[in-house]
Amino acid sequence: MSDMTHDEAIVNGVRLHYVEAGDGPLVLLLHGFPEFWYSWRDQIPALAEAGYHVVAPDMRGYNDSEKPHGVESYRVEELVGDVVGLMDHFGEDEAYVVGHDWGGAVAWEVGIRHPERVAKLAVLNAPHPGRFREVLRTPAQLRRSWYMFFFQLPWLPEAYLSARNYDSIEGIFRDTPVNSDAFSEADVQRYVEAASQPGALTGSINYYRALFRDAVPTGLRSLVGGSSHSLDVTVPTLLIWGMEDFALGNELTEGLDRWIPDLRIERLSDASHWVQNDRPEAVNESLIGFLSE
Repeated sequence: MSDMTHDEAIVNGVRLHYVEAGDGPLVLLLHGFPEFWYSWRDQIPALAEAGYHVVAPDMRGYNDSEKPHGVESYRVEELVGDVVGLMDHFGEDEAYVVGHDWGGAVAWEVGIRHPERVAKLAVLNAPHPGRFREVLRTPAQLRRSWYMFFFQLPWLPEAYLSARNYDSIEGIFRDTPVNSDAFSEADVQRYVEAASQPGALTGSINYYRALFRDAVPTGLRSLVGGSSHSLDVTVPTLLIWGMEDFALGNELTEGLDRWIPDLRIERLSDASHWVQNDRPEAVNESLIGFLSE
């Protein structure tokens, strides 16, 4: 942790805080909900030691990054623009893009929309948008995704998550990992502190609100991606999947060769949605091996 430095960049019209370490090819690590750059605390030093320039931003709306007003500021197009803007900021034509959860959803879209900017793509417990559209229609996944519908309400989700000193945020990290050591009490409090930054809950929930608003004109079949563009991923791709995910069914890892011809899937049976925290050594080995090939 002592080798990491903190800085900020203005990209795509928004100020992003980021942590970086190491020298070499650029690796962007994109976190999910309700997280921040700290989600990659075990991956940053390992990737830097392996010879990469590692940058882990706080995504827009989170922690120390800017929290623009309005649901429209969190549309997928803007989130993708932030990632491409970070590559431009560091003077790179392309980068290795790694994402988890919502960061994984954004990573998929960067690979789909800007393959020329992605050297390789790695996604952790985030479904390919085409497959998610299919599986979301099933009763089992609809039950798992109940919170996405709850998050469409105004102000109530923010009130729920912040109630009792952010008890719900604490519970997410205390109760859902497989590895009891995945999050220490100090780690949990860091997530609470990030979520309690002014505007952070609204910014992070606006990702879900913007997703649904994009989907309304064409129905749930375009829930992820929000348009009719091709969903093919032409860059080499690694999908790492914790099989004990409380929010996403394992069937989301099946049938992906329709969209991704160069795909490797690594399923970890003793890991949860927080796969890089449950199994940091296995994830690091997989990421470094994949990126260095």
